[in-house]
Amino acid sequence: MLDEKAALAGFAAISQETRLRIVRMLVVAGADGMAAGAISEQLGGAPAPRISFHLSQLAEAGMITSRREGRSIVYSAVFSALSDLVAFLMHDCCQGHCKYCDRAIALFAKCEGRPSN
Repeated sequence: MLDEKAALAGFAAISQETRLRIVRMLVVAGADGMAAGAISEQLGGAPAPRISFHLSQLAEAGMITSRREGRSIVYSAVFSALSDLVAFLMHDCCQGHCKYCDRAIALFAKCEGRPSN
């Protein structure tokens, strides 16, 4: 279970509009992730230094990871970290006896978020 300090770091990382949009894009992209250029393009052609700053903030908080594929750097959501944030919020829901919260936590726990290649 995530401690409060780690939860605060995760929530702080995604509490900025561009970073939240990036995380949501990467969640949709799934385990295969997205190249930095594609992320920039989906953000309306945002300048590379700006995107790099936001990506590094998310990576530092453990919300995303990167890997090199040829000349590109591909970013992926760290699904376990995102599910830990959700679980942190929902853990004590209904004094720990809520079937809806339990179902959501179990669903998120199944997602490994590993690249398919």
